[in-house]
Amino acid sequence: MRAVPVALTLAARIDHDVGLPLIESHPMATHDDDIRWMQHALALAERAEREDDEIPVGAVLVDADGQVLGEGWNRNLAEHDPSAHAEIVAMRRAGQALGNHRLVGTTLYVTLEPCAMCAMAMVHARVARVVYGATDPKTGACGSVFDLLADPRHNHRVEVQGGILGDEAGRRLTNYFRAKRGRPLR
Repeated sequence: MRAVPVALTLAARIDHDVGLPLIESHPMATHDDDIRWMQHALALAERAEREDDEIPVGAVLVDADGQVLGEGWNRNLAEHDPSAHAEIVAMRRAGQALGNHRLVGTTLYVTLEPCAMCAMAMVHARVARVVYGATDPKTGACGSVFDLLADPRHNHRVEVQGGILGDEAGRRLTNYFRAKRGRPLR
């Protein structure tokens, strides 16, 4: 096993293709990093609403060095694709950019707690960490309704941090739906 600096977090897993234990590491992001990237995701969410009249959810995937690998916003309506959630769009773009379906050591920032589909896509892609804004009391799969990422049966663990700029993210979602229903904004 290789030595890892103290500033790194570790997530051990078994690579089932070759049966060997692997160590995946990613630098610990600071709270300021989380805020900055969540603000970026919120800007993408704004584009979803403004450009495509989609539910305002944005996502950005960054590598361990803080470089953007992929970003996106909800595109379900525009692409007639039920799987085109912001998280999936960002991960697809990252995979294409890297030429790899594995997104090891990355952090996904998303304005709304991921659903079951997006959570499991993160597990399959080997995303190291997800940071979300608002909780989703109807379909959240990172702890509020379901807790798929904590299931010990998975061969990969995704670290979860929720509530970063959650009030702002939640307010944007609430106002989107209130506007659609002709109700006053909050």
